[in-house]
Amino acid sequence: MMRSSALLLAPFLVLSAPLNAEPLVPLFTDETATSGIDTVFAGEWEYMVGGGVASFDCSGDGFPELFLSGGAGPSALYLNQSTQGGPLAFAKTDAITLDAVLGAYPLDIDSDGVMDLVVLRQGENQLLRGLGDCRFEAANAAWGFDGGDAWSTAFAAIWEQGQSWPTLAIGNYIDRKEEAFPWGSCTDNWLHRPDGERFAPPLPLKPSFCALSMIFTDWNRSGRPSLRVSNDREYYKGGQEQLWHLEPGEAPRLYTDKEGWKRLRIWGMGIASADVNLDGYPDYYLTSMADNKLQVLKDPASGLPDYADIAFKSGITAHRPYTGGDLNPSTAWHPQFADLNNDGRLDLFVAKGNVAKMPDFAALDPNNLLLGQEDGTFVEAGDKAGVASMGIARGAQVVDLNLDGQLDIVVVNRWTTAEIWRQSGASAGNWVQVRLAQDGPNRDAIGAVVEIKRGDATLRHEIVSGGGHVSGSVGWLHFGLGEAETAELRVIWPDGSQGEWMTLPSKTYQILRPGALAETWQPER
Repeated sequence: MMRSSALLLAPFLVLSAPLNAEPLVPLFTDETATSGIDTVFAGEWEYMVGGGVASFDCSGDGFPELFLSGGAGPSALYLNQSTQGGPLAFAKTDAITLDAVLGAYPLDIDSDGVMDLVVLRQGENQLLRGLGDCRFEAANAAWGFDGGDAWSTAFAAIWEQGQSWPTLAIGNYIDRKEEAFPWGSCTDNWLHRPDGERFAPPLPLKPSFCALSMIFTDWNRSGRPSLRVSNDREYYKGGQEQLWHLEPGEAPRLYTDKEGWKRLRIWGMGIASADVNLDGYPDYYLTSMADNKLQVLKDPASGLPDYADIAFKSGITAHRPYTGGDLNPSTAWHPQFADLNNDGRLDLFVAKGNVAKMPDFAALDPNNLLLGQEDGTFVEAGDKAGVASMGIARGAQVVDLNLDGQLDIVVVNRWTTAEIWRQSGASAGNWVQVRLAQDGPNRDAIGAVVEIKRGDATLRHEIVSGGGHVSGSVGWLHFGLGEAETAELRVIWPDGSQGEWMTLPSKTYQILRPGALAETWQPER
């Protein structure tokens, strides 16, 4: 039986929040000029999409570094020199000197405990093997990885059952070799499955429709993640959003309308996944030009991937600029759910920016900061928070850069310097940050689920590598707690084993391992 609209928009349950209370607006300080960040995502047509940022710790001190793509200009790895709670400070290195970079995702491919980096490019994609101390070496040949020669614009990774190496999905855009470039046809996406401890030749995912975001997700809690792909309708004929079966040892195949998958055509640019309505299943925010979608399963018990769009009733379409005076439709890129004010409810950040100078879309298109409310709807606060930039944004990360328990924001802009904001105002509540670690393959537990109690409900958070817009992150997982002094949570590990429920003190950093007590960690600077 289909659920009612009231159930589709179930409220967040946070006992400490007064009924109908306005969410506290988190305040940010623009520290771009003093942070040491100066990368510009440059280039013309071949860089109209892309522009990502990756956050991960390669120095071993727990503070996340940043790798920013430069497009036709130089990309850069920045070492995090911030102190806990202090101003954001980064030092540019020459550890990665690749050109033509569109985006990147951190991933410990060989599970040696040192972070590697997947770099998407115009031309050959590169796997960079981490050597420690933020040093890297090219690993395509050693790992049997075919980097191709395409315009790669999306990525996702998962460890399939029984495999010691990950499966990588690469999304490719229009064919830059066609005479009609940049108005050519879409090229094939690739699935790189492992062959022992290296990669087999890639499998084409046909048909492909100019992917700009993809994510492996266990949408039906079957224990077998599927590949969800969001596509840019500007360049394909007869295409749609896609969901692929991924069964061990079998060729990938598309979900069909007979299996409940409904045809949806958008200018798909980014995917963010979260259990927004607390029904225990992942929901998906899909960015586009004009209105954006928030999809929730209509009836999880049916086993069908049949989704309802609740973006409008949730106040989260974000289809026009909310400040600046431009009334044309917006262009949305990187979306990310996170609890930015620590009140125990999910919020949503969306990076916005015109493709170039498209006259039918807003030129003044500020980033969104949509705060979750008690009734399950969202309210815009980007201008009040201080992050309503008019830069032509692309990729982004919402991440605690100075490890003070409050989330910061970094955004890559087209043609102008990337921007970085430190959260500097008072928080609405407590928090806890956890990091998953396991021995053997898949050290960072990609595909695990963290369950955390929210009053009478339970929030499920999938650990993914992918989504967003060419921007990935591995590191501390941040959960706001409101007024609660402890967090009640457990981990369902990638092999399906369920950890015990544990009580963790607020305002702490905890490392969680299978079958072990939580290990408290503390920044040293």
